[in-house]
Amino acid sequence: MGSAVTTTDPAKTSPAPSRPGYGQLLRTRGAWTFLLPGFAARQPFAMLTISIVLLVQHTTGSYGAAGATAAATGVSMALFAPYSGRLADRYGQRAVLLPGVLVHALAGLTLTGLALAHAPLWALFAAAVPTGASVPQIGPMVRARWGVTLKDSPLMTTAAAFESVTDELTFVLGPLLATALCTAVAPAAGLLTEAALTLVGGLLFAAQKRTQPPVGAGHARVEHASALRIPGVRVLVVTFLGIGTVFGGMQVSLAAFTESIGEPGLNGVLYGTFAAGNMLSGILCGAIAWKVAPQRRLVVGYTALALVASALWTAHSVLLLAALGLLVGMCIAPALITGYTLVEGLVPAGARTEAFTWLTGAVALGQAAAVTVAGQLEDRLWTGAGFLVPMTGTVLALVTLAALRSRLAARAHSRTVARGVGHRSPVAVD
Repeated sequence: MGSAVTTTDPAKTSPAPSRPGYGQLLRTRGAWTFLLPGFAARQPFAMLTISIVLLVQHTTGSYGAAGATAAATGVSMALFAPYSGRLADRYGQRAVLLPGVLVHALAGLTLTGLALAHAPLWALFAAAVPTGASVPQIGPMVRARWGVTLKDSPLMTTAAAFESVTDELTFVLGPLLATALCTAVAPAAGLLTEAALTLVGGLLFAAQKRTQPPVGAGHARVEHASALRIPGVRVLVVTFLGIGTVFGGMQVSLAAFTESIGEPGLNGVLYGTFAAGNMLSGILCGAIAWKVAPQRRLVVGYTALALVASALWTAHSVLLLAALGLLVGMCIAPALITGYTLVEGLVPAGARTEAFTWLTGAVALGQAAAVTVAGQLEDRLWTGAGFLVPMTGTVLALVTLAALRSRLAARAHSRTVARGVGHRSPVAVD
């Protein structure tokens, strides 16, 4: 008779809490103290290039000069990003951020003043280098803080997805904000706002001591081999370089296209369409319980990105360019999210911050190369020739990815569980 009471079979009642969602993650105590300032402070990465392109093109009349100046910033950002991550691991995030945001704000103001004063190109380069080198690596720092806040919680998988979606949102809002400010307010407004957000957001983020990872976490044994020595990380770096060429090529070429038809204000609309596809697919990708291996997802998704990016240069109308831009944006988010996911299985815990900075640096480097080449193509060839850059960059990266995809297999140093949003959460560390 008592058997009626035993109908609560745990196997039938357990699935509900097995997939913690975004809402539960955002209710984590202390999370908002670093998420909000971190969101403001990570905007520079997405705002900087387009702000420089629009300002310098306005003052010089040359997309080539604008692209070259933005490229100097992007290259220095890419080269210094991994070292910034190492210093943060060794001496603490606060010790790196405080001087870094001050230098960045000062360098950004200097670059703005020189551009408005019609300074020679070499002077713009001289200011662009420290501007890029001092961009704070907030994204990797936030990821590290989630590790401290959640430790071994099952919410770590959700946090990984949330951060990837936040990165996508940054890539969406940053260029949109910069474009709107430069075209509707003043050519220098984008760069000035970028510097202000870096300073205020960076200082507020650095002030959150409680969630900062302990200095030397995982020991000062960050002396082990660089994350770049891992073959899979090198493959991802090339992959992210290709994604960077899409951002850089789109920024320059959309600006040139809208100016050529006498509607510069449409630049924000077109880039917004591209950004909307990026953001929406990022949110969707983060909500799916993936059953396909991330290596395969990356190859398939990147193939779609290369195909759509290869059609951009053929677009000669606003509607067609908007449609293609939407599709390109929808292809980028899954590739970025999956790439960051693979880092969890490829890289030991003590080197992941550095690995993340290599990937963000690769995007910056690809973007820098793209704005330089696209700017030259727009100046020297036909309007829209800059769209050849995203095509070339993604196709070359896809060839590398397809040939070396076997190197993306998870290493044995950490057991990982694929669940929820398709991100891998380490359940055992080195």
